[in-house]
Amino acid sequence: MDISLRYPAGETFVFPVNPEEITIRRDKQFETVNLLSMGEVDVPQQEKVREIAFSSFFPKIHDDRYCQCGGEGRHPDPQTAMNRLTALMNSKTPVQIIISDTVVNVLVTLSAHSSIFKGGEPGDVYFDVTFRTYREMKVKPAAQVSQSATAARPDSKPLPKVYVVKSGDTLWAIAKRELGDSGKWKSLYETNKTVIGPNANLIHPGQKLVMP
Repeated sequence: MDISLRYPAGETFVFPVNPEEITIRRDKQFETVNLLSMGEVDVPQQEKVREIAFSSFFPKIHDDRYCQCGGEGRHPDPQTAMNRLTALMNSKTPVQIIISDTVVNVLVTLSAHSSIFKGGEPGDVYFDVTFRTYREMKVKPAAQVSQSATAARPDSKPLPKVYVVKSGDTLWAIAKRELGDSGKWKSLYETNKTVIGPNANLIHPGQKLVMP
């Protein structure tokens, strides 16, 4: 089994010593909602970002018994290797992690790493690393987001009712029939004063009156 990182430019970084174990964590994302009849309910969403973690070490001196890099000088200097991991952690560009003999071949970012120096093993650097699978963030332009939000959110304000005046109508009769109270003719007139004009008793067929 080989564990390697492939950079966007095509360069490959191989971890020289296989770890004893690799932990791959998968979580399902839930959104908790509160329903009056049922209390809190977990609604499953999409799979959360996975974590790939393992521990190993960078040897100062090559040893064919456990080194994967094929000979003396083929693996990086331990301190140089740790500096590369630090640079990767601080970078916003993902790399591809490939673990042979497994299905792991995904884009990741390095979310955390630590270094451990042990007495009696001068030059060797032990480490823990945690990678998180990368998910590209897609951001819509502000104008597009605004248009989408407007289109997706219907106007909740109810449209006013419009009545078309018929021959023989009066404001008193319209108020009684449409508003249920003939005494509301004054409110009907005030609402439509620009359409009716100064004389509340003079309305014409075809005029469109907005109900208050």
